[in-house]
Amino acid sequence: MITRHAAVDLGASNGRVIVGAVDGDGIVMHEEHRFGNGPVAVRGRLYTDAVALYAGIVDGLTAAARTPLASVGIDSWGVDYGRLDAAGELLGVPRHYRDDRTAAQVPVLEAALAPLDAYRATGIQPAFYNTVYQLMDDLGSPQWPLVDQVLFTPDLMGYWLSGVPGCETTIGSTSALLDASTRRWSDAAAAAAGLDLGVFAALEEPGTRRGPLLPELGTGAELVAVGGHDTASAVAAVPAADEHFAYISCGTWSVVGAELRRPILTEDAFAAGFTNELGVDGTVRFNRNLTGLWLLQECQRTWRASGADTGVAELVAAAAREPGLVSVVDAGSEVFSAPDDMPARIAAECVRTGQPVPQGHGAMVRCVLDSLALAHARAVRQVERLGGPQVRVVHLVGGGTRNELLCQLTADACGLPVVAGPVEAAALGNIVVQARAMGTLSGDLPALRRVIAAGGDIRRYEPTGRASDWDAADARLN
Repeated sequence: MITRHAAVDLGASNGRVIVGAVDGDGIVMHEEHRFGNGPVAVRGRLYTDAVALYAGIVDGLTAAARTPLASVGIDSWGVDYGRLDAAGELLGVPRHYRDDRTAAQVPVLEAALAPLDAYRATGIQPAFYNTVYQLMDDLGSPQWPLVDQVLFTPDLMGYWLSGVPGCETTIGSTSALLDASTRRWSDAAAAAAGLDLGVFAALEEPGTRRGPLLPELGTGAELVAVGGHDTASAVAAVPAADEHFAYISCGTWSVVGAELRRPILTEDAFAAGFTNELGVDGTVRFNRNLTGLWLLQECQRTWRASGADTGVAELVAAAAREPGLVSVVDAGSEVFSAPDDMPARIAAECVRTGQPVPQGHGAMVRCVLDSLALAHARAVRQVERLGGPQVRVVHLVGGGTRNELLCQLTADACGLPVVAGPVEAAALGNIVVQARAMGTLSGDLPALRRVIAAGGDIRRYEPTGRASDWDAADARLN
């Protein structure tokens, strides 16, 4: 029997509704609808247009439901949320995680709970965009006394579609309020932040069937909680043969790490910037967030504003003609996290570290891609040193798999094979969890991965070049 499942995959720059037709042997996917997304600036503040996201989702599901759908699952970026009043109405436009309103809350929480203690309580790094800091800022708003419930982005969209609230664990773990060891809320973190955990809906693991979508939507489908954090869904789709792998979920962010059964909460892991987010089937994603293809996207945005609207393929081709490792920057630095003139910031970092400033678009893009590959390799080596598995292969999934130069440079920098694909990893991970919940697929996470691996869309890159060249480039940043 073939069943059809719709994956709603909400990314930082766009949202997609992707339908997967699933039987016991494989998955056939097609994109039903794509719509834009991104921070909306209003009077110096950044917001997320949640209503526009919902409208895009409904348009996609309406088109998809022309052929019967069994279920729908939603994944998104982490940390952001909407606030509901007692009647279930949205209170205000949700703020975007890149807004700087939270900066003042970071030292407040540190005074109540030392950063290392917070890490040991939750497994999460103290990044300025974490939900905990956003909520602390909300506590002082006039609307907060009216807040009855806080729903993370995929759960908010799911609530609007079904009328059923919930808090899926993988998206909840991005809040810095969930204990990575117990997969329950952390009383210590909440108390330090002055937050009442009662504002969150009941925690649910991926695969929970929440019930039918509202009748007026006309889909006849059921809502399934999947790996609500898009990286959790993407990692579920890694076609790994065993546990000896590192993953890179490469898109706007590059998320580099390994899949574990227990969090690593050591002082060394904390100092190295690794976080412990929850994954599908009781797993932990021990990973580090790097400012990924955001660097290239922001370069394009700056160049477009000055009249040079060059596509990614042309820019990457130009970069391939440039000599490698002339200049590199630390792609993990928060210097690059906010929207701004990215080429100017990269140039400033090159000057600061005594390296040549890239001249021309091709040289700048080569600097970006070399820097990303170097950052990937650094993080993979750290995974092993900090107690993760011995890495024999690196799996790169997501939109970055289309960038063949970046895939090859990552293999070269790591000195390991890179298996690139699937491209739509988040959607695939979303769909297989739905299909298992609805009974079309069965088995554990390795069994789901075997179904994905059988579907192809995978390319292998072997390392080339000299490791010493990458070591020398790395030394410039130390």
